[in-house]
Amino acid sequence: MEQLKVSTKSSPNSVAGAMAGVLRQDGCVEVQVVGAGALNQAIKAVAIARGYVAAGGIDLVCTPSFADIEIDGERRTAMRLVIEDRLRRPIDAHAIPDGALEAFVARESAARDVDGANGHGHQLN
Repeated sequence: MEQLKVSTKSSPNSVAGAMAGVLRQDGCVEVQVVGAGALNQAIKAVAIARGYVAAGGIDLVCTPSFADIEIDGERRTAMRLVIEDRLRRPIDAHAIPDGALEAFVARESAARDVDGANGHGHQLN
């Protein structure tokens, strides 16, 4: 998985463009940040990238986690953001309780039918 490193000085629009490009090509991208300012720029970029890829049918989601890294011989805690398409995520069938996937699909299908019928569908611009 390609990794982008974002700093406080990173341009959210530039990072968003890079995220969108990697996401379209590889299906996912990892973003690594250290510090509140860098995280702020990365989150802005995620919101911007979401708009960039929505027209292509990609429903961008972000999963945060911590990572222990070393910078100049010093241990630091970084935030790792995994950015991917919600609909293209691989499903681990062993982690889903029996019947849960079928129930989820039925609920989603029913919700789409209702949204389509009453004109309240969601559209990303």
